[in-house]
Amino acid sequence: MSRTPDGGMAARPLPGHGLFDYQGILARPGYSWPGGRRLAVYLGFNLEHFAFGEGLGANLGPASAQPDVLNYAWREYGNRVGAWRCLELFDALGLPTGTLVNTALYDHCPELVAAFAARGDELIGHGHTNAERQGGMAEPQERELLAQCRARIAECSGTAPTGWLSPWISESLATPHLLAETGYRYTLNWCHDDQPVRKRTRGGPLWSIPYPQELNDIPMIITRQMDGKDFAQMIIDNFDEMLDQSAGQPLVMGIALHPYIVGQPYRLRHLRRALQHIARARDEGRIWFTTPGAICRHMDELFPQAHA
Repeated sequence: MSRTPDGGMAARPLPGHGLFDYQGILARPGYSWPGGRRLAVYLGFNLEHFAFGEGLGANLGPASAQPDVLNYAWREYGNRVGAWRCLELFDALGLPTGTLVNTALYDHCPELVAAFAARGDELIGHGHTNAERQGGMAEPQERELLAQCRARIAECSGTAPTGWLSPWISESLATPHLLAETGYRYTLNWCHDDQPVRKRTRGGPLWSIPYPQELNDIPMIITRQMDGKDFAQMIIDNFDEMLDQSAGQPLVMGIALHPYIVGQPYRLRHLRRALQHIARARDEGRIWFTTPGAICRHMDELFPQAHA
């Protein structure tokens, strides 16, 4: 006869984060996005700058001894060419972006950040450089990074960011708490859900807005070696399926892009096809094409206790 274990190895509680409780997606309150729409879609467009001769960075080819000119120059193509070509595409389709900004860009190519700010795009904190991770920082150093990035964006672009994405999605145990304590309203670091989730932190509530690690050109194209046309079809398939699913509940679909990857001409042609597909649905009034910050504000309006 079997019996319920009352202890031992199979009944040990595992360490948890304490930031939110489990709740299956089918057991959630019902609500809608503006205009009664059920699917919110946004572009997470990453503008990044990397140290020359040191630090981290995505690689096109095998890493070489520093200075790794091949991989550094490939990433820099995104700032010099790819981002501007993507900007032309976004303008042509009338698509806003959630622009994720390394503050090192204000020293390196401030005109690029200014071009996105001039469109009215949301600027989102994304560290000082993607050549480093914040997860290994001591708490005072991490707090300083978060506060100074927010202040730098406000000073240089006129508006303090309300959202944050850590370079390399690198967090310490203190990161969510420090984000709330330094004035951020939401994080994009967690890819655990298709709806916004409110976190409990020592600095107050912090929204987690879904940010994709599957619908993301770095893991798909660089890590898994997916072709540009297949990545574009993946965007279309993901969109069509989530649009069907959203008939039952509101959902968020983000698309994570990096200009040194999707800004390459042959990939940009396929990205255009995918974004045209989504733009048609927007024009038909079937979706809310928006930014992460607007999603956060809408959640605050729907659930005002989040400010408590």
